[in-house]
Amino acid sequence: MALSLKFLVVTTAILALASSPSTASDPSPLQDFCVAVNDSKATVFVNGKVCKDPKLVTADDFFRSGLNKPGNTSNQLGSVVTAVNVNNLPGLNTLGISVARIDFARRGLNPPHTHPRGTEVLVVLKGKLISSFST
Repeated sequence: MALSLKFLVVTTAILALASSPSTASDPSPLQDFCVAVNDSKATVFVNGKVCKDPKLVTADDFFRSGLNKPGNTSNQLGSVVTAVNVNNLPGLNTLGISVARIDFARRGLNPPHTHPRGTEVLVVLKGKLISSFST
């Protein structure tokens, strides 16, 4: 009995000393915002996009209309995606977020897809939606 207790204590001590705690996260943003702009003369390049001069940033860089309008679902899948990301809302650059509106016809489908390092939230305004995910 004493031998197995001694073995347990030694094994626990070795595991405690051999392992070290670690954490992982994305780096903190270097600035509050980096409005994307298609200008190769700009000097700050972050997240695959060139940053607009902060003195030239306007409220329109953070606004996108159209999410309130239903899309045309008369296609093979019976669904349409209205995406809002850095390509059509430049103020989202470096924030790590995007938004999409998906309209479904009756029995419409959203094909399997991935969101690397992403999150998905579903809000149903009318009707019933069956959803699933796999890891």
